[in-house]
Amino acid sequence: MSPSVILASASRSRQRLLADAGVEVVAEPAPVDEAEVKEALRAEGANALQVAETLAELKARHVSRRHPETLVIGADQMLVCEKVWFDKPGDMTQAADHLRQLAGKRHELLTAVSVMRGGEVLWHHNDMARLTMRPFNDVFIKDYLAEVGDLALQSVGAYQLEGRGAQLFQKVEGDFFTILGLPLLPLLDFLRNHEVVPR
Repeated sequence: MSPSVILASASRSRQRLLADAGVEVVAEPAPVDEAEVKEALRAEGANALQVAETLAELKARHVSRRHPETLVIGADQMLVCEKVWFDKPGDMTQAADHLRQLAGKRHELLTAVSVMRGGEVLWHHNDMARLTMRPFNDVFIKDYLAEVGDLALQSVGAYQLEGRGAQLFQKVEGDFFTILGLPLLPLLDFLRNHEVVPR
């Protein structure tokens, strides 16, 4: 039998990516205080990629302790625009503020994934995408948020590129799956080598 896989995340996007690719995965969010970790790492001088790597590993490690025989996937994504780190918006007002700050600018999405078994890192991978939003006004932001609703609160940039969020952009550079929160193709290679998905 193929080993089971646990995703140490509540991200519906990551769950859907894995399920759509044929990976049987159970989601078990890790009890990691991301804001506290980010603050501590920033104080130590860490960059955004180092933060994403650390959070991905911490998430996987927490869940791996409870399921030592199972492959556990931890992932994290950081959005950086003009050296400012963005978090998921807490409400629609914050979502509108995020979009206002990102409009007409290029930002980076830094994504890290770590796979563990028994608390040991078996594999990790990082990737980056660059996205340029087109200029838009407050009327467009209001209409966009009214249309997408709470989906805007589920991603760090208040958008899902695979949906109406595509209308926000004028240029996208990088892997589509990485933008959605998981560098899927290299992860599938790893899982294939561990007989989780067929060769």
